[in-house]
Amino acid sequence: MPTTSRASRFVLALLAVCLSSIAWADNSSPEGLWKSIDDNSGNPRALIRIVEQEGTLRGTIEEVFPQPGKEQHKTCKECEGENKDAPIIGLTILTGLQKDGDEYTGGEILDPENGKVYRSKAELIDGGEKLQVRGYIGTPILGRTQTWIRQE
Repeated sequence: MPTTSRASRFVLALLAVCLSSIAWADNSSPEGLWKSIDDNSGNPRALIRIVEQEGTLRGTIEEVFPQPGKEQHKTCKECEGENKDAPIIGLTILTGLQKDGDEYTGGEILDPENGKVYRSKAELIDGGEKLQVRGYIGTPILGRTQTWIRQE
C-alpha cells in the first residue's frame, strides 16, 4: 500500500507542476483579451484583444462599456485619416509594440476619445494577470498609464 500511495502522490505532484507550467506559459505573453480600466475613474472602459503579428503586438477593441455621465460614441469622430468615423468596435488602437527585455516598446496607442496617437510601451505585471500600458508624448515621463486586466 505505501508504494501505491507514493505513486499517487508523485502523479498528483507531477500533474500539478504540468498544469502550473501551462498556466504560466499563457501569462508570459500579452496576447489575449484585456479589460482596460480608466486611470481617472477606475471604471472599466473596453475589452481589447491583443494579438502578435509579424513580431509586433496589435490591439483591437472588441467591446466598449458605457461610462457614467458620458455620451458613448459608436465611431471615432475625432480620429484622422483611415480611422476617421471608423466604428469603435473593431478599431485597432495599439500597434507596433515589440518585446524589449521585460517590456514591450516602440509602439503607438490611439485614444478614440480625442483621436490622438501617442507613443506607447507596456509591461506585464502580477504574473501576467495585468498589463501596464503607457501612452506618452516624446518621453515616457510625459504620459499616463492604464492598467489592463487579463480576461482570457
